[in-house]
Amino acid sequence: MASRRRTVEVFTLSFLDCICCGFGAVILFYTIVTAQAGAQGTRTTDALKAEVSRLEEQVQSGSRNLVVLHNQIERTVSETASDEAKIRSLSSTLEAERDQVSTYSTTSVARNESIEKLKADIQSLQEGKRRLEAGSLDRTPPGQQISTFRENGGDRRYITGVKLTGKRILILLDVSASMLHEDIVTILRLRNSDDNTKRNAAKWRRAVDTVTWLTTQIPPASQYQIYIFNTQARPLLPDMAGKWIGASDAPALARELANLHALVPADGTSLYNVFATAKTLSPDQIVLITDGLPTQGKSAGIRKYVDSGARMRLFDEAVGQLPDHVPVDSILLPMLGDLQAPHRFWNLARQTNGTLLMPSKDWP
Repeated sequence: MASRRRTVEVFTLSFLDCICCGFGAVILFYTIVTAQAGAQGTRTTDALKAEVSRLEEQVQSGSRNLVVLHNQIERTVSETASDEAKIRSLSSTLEAERDQVSTYSTTSVARNESIEKLKADIQSLQEGKRRLEAGSLDRTPPGQQISTFRENGGDRRYITGVKLTGKRILILLDVSASMLHEDIVTILRLRNSDDNTKRNAAKWRRAVDTVTWLTTQIPPASQYQIYIFNTQARPLLPDMAGKWIGASDAPALARELANLHALVPADGTSLYNVFATAKTLSPDQIVLITDGLPTQGKSAGIRKYVDSGARMRLFDEAVGQLPDHVPVDSILLPMLGDLQAPHRFWNLARQTNGTLLMPSKDWP
């Protein structure tokens, strides 16, 4: 049987191949599209992740701020409660003060009237006191003056070392013009002042207080006498000249203290005359209150001004008039420029077995 010859065709692409090519093209296109979409999605996702991270940070920061704000709110609430409590306390205090002010306002008239009445009573008592003081020199019972001074500090040893132990104690008080002040210029100014100003001079007040203090230290069994001197010597009580006063004689003491406060320092200083007078009284203890060397002897010299050498000679002459074997306790008040006075009075104390004292400025 004869073989059949196949017919050769020039076009060899079959339909199946076309389908496969088309399908492959579709797959390739899909792959390309998918790759592009994936790349774009990746970029979008990265941006979103960055945004999410940023938002998370904001949320965390907001959370922290929220905690801080919450704490501040709690503190503010606490402070507000405290302030409200303070306001309530201040309000109650203000109301109380208003009530007090109201009370004071209602009683102010009565208080003023009471004060005026008290002033009138005080004035009446002062007038009565003056009348009683002027009524009698014997108004002071025995020892009253001494007790009063002791209650104000009379027992304190302001002048340490002065012990009144004699049976007949003679107190000599300098009442010359130099007792007004320690400075010569001020003395000259005060010398031309009125008597009240002189009596209130600080140095003179110290001298008066010193005498008053000494009267509180006199032993009960002793006798005393107070003489004052400047250019001349005289007793503080003229009617008791040459006589001794008992320590328990309160009326005489009251009179002496009254005369003492009425004294006005004046003139120069003569130790010669007062020491000569002391010799006639025969004391067994002398207390001398002065401020320096004398400016004249038995009588005034012809020279107006006396230098330091002359004053030392006058002092030595006066010492010769003292009674023998009698201790002399010297209380030396300050005087500027009298440099030899402490040495001379110290030597006097050493020779007579007495003491020399220079009291402090805060006496008494």
